[in-house]
Amino acid sequence: MAAQHPYTTPAYTLHIRNMVCPRCIKVVTEELQKLDLPVGEVKLGEASLAQEPTPEQLSQLKAALSAEGFYLIQDVKTELTEKVKIAVIELLRSGRVEELHVNLSDYLSDLLGKDYNTLSAHFSASEGITIARFMVLQKVEMAKELLDYNELSLSQIADKLGYSSVAHLSSQFKQVTGLTPSAYKKSSTVSRKPLDQLT
Repeated sequence: MAAQHPYTTPAYTLHIRNMVCPRCIKVVTEELQKLDLPVGEVKLGEASLAQEPTPEQLSQLKAALSAEGFYLIQDVKTELTEKVKIAVIELLRSGRVEELHVNLSDYLSDLLGKDYNTLSAHFSASEGITIARFMVLQKVEMAKELLDYNELSLSQIADKLGYSSVAHLSSQFKQVTGLTPSAYKKSSTVSRKPLDQLT
């Protein structure tokens, strides 16, 4: 297996769809190393290389990533959509969402340097749902995870996910799952979904 190259300014950046967790970073890094590509930094949604891959390496990489459920992004609109998804997931995972004193639209516009209407149009066209709906689905999935851990009260979960009240969390949770959070905790039939399938 090739050693990871020291990170310098990348000569080539790959944009990769469906990278939504630390395990994804590990898998993509391993696939790049198997092809002896000069890996710089690998993070959610992208991998930096010290040099551009050959057409043969790119073809092999596409096949290897596809087998793991990842896809190289080769158009700007899809790349932008993936950046929005990653930004939402990272915001929720950071635990900072309750400190967010601006609208999600302003947060994403500032973070990605794009007008929100542009982000929203690309996202809806690509995913078939709005960014706001994607955020709700992510929040509910994270609420399921926190309920499964059984370490926080419903009030603490609502605060952590940026809800104004337990009632607001319960309402969205039931809208998405058909169950209240309390009923979900008692049920063993509702399964959690992989983050890359929440559309």
